[in-house]
Amino acid sequence: MRTTLKTTWRTIPAALIMVTSLSSFASEKANPLKNVESDIVIGSYMDAVTVGSIDLNKFLFADDFQYSNVNNNDSAGKKEYIKYLKANKGNKYDCKSSYEILSQDGKVCVAKATIAFDNFTRVDYITLNQGKDGWKVSKVETTYP
Repeated sequence: MRTTLKTTWRTIPAALIMVTSLSSFASEKANPLKNVESDIVIGSYMDAVTVGSIDLNKFLFADDFQYSNVNNNDSAGKKEYIKYLKANKGNKYDCKSSYEILSQDGKVCVAKATIAFDNFTRVDYITLNQGKDGWKVSKVETTYP
C-alpha cells in the first residue's frame, strides 16, 4: 500500500505537467496586434494591400469583416478577402501610399488610405473596431476617384 501511494503521488504531478505542456502546444499563437494602437493596425493593413505582407492577416480582420468596391458593386467577406490577399502574397505594387485617421472616438476608428499608381488612384475608407482582441479592421470601402 505504501509503495502504491508513493507512486500515485509521483504520477499526479507528472500528469499535470504533461497536460499543461500539451495544452500550451494546442493554444493558438498570441495575437501580436492585440495591444497596439489603431495606426499600427492600419499600417499592417496597408502592408497587406500594397506589399503583399500577409503574416498578420488572421489577426487583422474582424470575424464580420466586409469589403466593398463602390465603383463596381463588388463585395467580399473575411474569408474571400484574405484569399485575395494570399493570392497576392509578396506582390509589391509600384505605388505611393499614405493614410490618415479621419475620426477616432472610443472604440471606433475611421481612416482614409490613398494608394496612388501612375494611371489611377485607389482610396480605401477603413473602419476599425476595438474589442477584447484589440483593434480589428471591420469594413473597407474602396473607390477609384
